[in-house]
Amino acid sequence: MGQLLGGRVIVNDQTVADIKRRAQAVKDELVHKGLLSEEDVQHFLHHAEDWKPENGARVVARAWTDPVFRQRLLEDATAACAEMGYAGLQGEYIVALKNTPDQHNVVVCTQCSCTAWPVLGLPPDWYKSPEYRARVVRQPRRVLSEMGLELSPDTGVRVWETSAETRYMVIPMRPAGTESLAVDELSALVTREALIGVALATDLAP
Repeated sequence: MGQLLGGRVIVNDQTVADIKRRAQAVKDELVHKGLLSEEDVQHFLHHAEDWKPENGARVVARAWTDPVFRQRLLEDATAACAEMGYAGLQGEYIVALKNTPDQHNVVVCTQCSCTAWPVLGLPPDWYKSPEYRARVVRQPRRVLSEMGLELSPDTGVRVWETSAETRYMVIPMRPAGTESLAVDELSALVTREALIGVALATDLAP
């Protein structure tokens, strides 16, 4: 199994090959038993191409620049994201978590690897790792520090447990000095890590 390091799970070539073989075997068995068709698999892969963190970044950038939309997002993130075209499987009930100087939010799924696919994309390897899933609940500040995020001692950390019913996305704080940026430029500052809560929105390059 891999090791959590700087927000990544380090695996060797043999591990990757084993994962690919297991995934292929599961797919073949589901198709063989009639639970899935090859068309179903291709349909899923097509949608997976549309599920990406850039979608969530655009949602955040709009929330930073549009107070009315931001309020709708905080009240009903599912509808607000759907308004921008980001809806569907694993996005049926999304809750937006607003970071502030007093509270930082971080998301985890301790049971498996649930995320809000339409706005976060498929979960990264480090999010699925047993180490992240177990430790961020018990030692959130330490885990965030190990992943490169140092928070002020005055900032509280709240961990949110994603489930099959509820998916979360973090609305990071807008970096200072970005007042003149357009929405597309702002969205480039928001990474998937920031949407999960293990990083901040990136600052402007010097």
